[in-house]
Amino acid sequence: MDCQEKLEVPVYTDVDRETFLRDIYPLRRPVVLKRVPLGPCVRAWTVSYLAEKGGDREVKVHVSPEPRMDFLHKNFVYRTLPFDKFIQRAAEAKHSDFFISQDESYYLRSLGEDVRKEPADLRKQFPELAEDFYIPQFFEPEQFFSSVFRISSPGLQLWTHYDVMDNLLAQVTGRKRVVLYSPKDALHLYLTGDKSEVLDIDTPDLQRYPEFVKACRYECVLEPGDLLFIPALWFHNTLALQFGVGVNVFWKHLPPESYDKKDPYGNKDPVAATRALQALERTLGILEELPPEYRDFYARRMVSRIQSRAYIRQPMEAAQENLDTA
Repeated sequence: MDCQEKLEVPVYTDVDRETFLRDIYPLRRPVVLKRVPLGPCVRAWTVSYLAEKGGDREVKVHVSPEPRMDFLHKNFVYRTLPFDKFIQRAAEAKHSDFFISQDESYYLRSLGEDVRKEPADLRKQFPELAEDFYIPQFFEPEQFFSSVFRISSPGLQLWTHYDVMDNLLAQVTGRKRVVLYSPKDALHLYLTGDKSEVLDIDTPDLQRYPEFVKACRYECVLEPGDLLFIPALWFHNTLALQFGVGVNVFWKHLPPESYDKKDPYGNKDPVAATRALQALERTLGILEELPPEYRDFYARRMVSRIQSRAYIRQPMEAAQENLDTA
């Protein structure tokens, strides 16, 4: 979108663990990592190989009549297919067997054995395929949370959302465009929970979402074998330029007690953040007891308190404040 500031995601090549932890990770910004060894999967994971190795175990998949999936309004249905049949359908442009239409799009986000309690783990759900994929050792083993199989039809676009854990998106096969937005642009993204209401990020309805132009757009195209580091809270939107297979690896970078223990997907807000948001809802209910002009006045004072106590100030802002109080 031309009216948004657009920046390319930085690219690093031949990054080892030490370099990642010293030079990249502390910056808390997305980067593309090339030539990080992912194992034989990059060459081996053809459609026929995946179908053979994955076999006929049943998987639950998203099926949509259009390629832009919308989680807020649920423009898709869940269907169950044998993995080998799913792979074959997802790789097709037109379908002779289908649920909704010949043009329907497919998306798999693998799940744990107990979908309500257990995170996805490629080594447990697809052990034959997991042997081909090397998890990059950029975090301690005890921090591991999940490894999620992501397989999508060509042209499939997924909604803009954030996750609460750091993760690496390994693009094993196919090409994928990823657009990201900083957590600091959250106010411009029209959020409902962890998802943006702006579905069409390339030609958005600016009458309905005028603030969206203020968000800075970071963009990259992942080639087979690329890794994308997505820090927690960074919003991301993916578009499969080709039939593609990827693996998301999530890890816990906060103390373990920070996370909701009943969250197998790793996308629930941290426990303290949930408590704070609940307290905010109670506070807003109390403000409703006041007349409009009082409610407005005290709400603005509360926003000012939040900004002064909780916002991360940029160096220039801090310097200006020091001058103002000198």
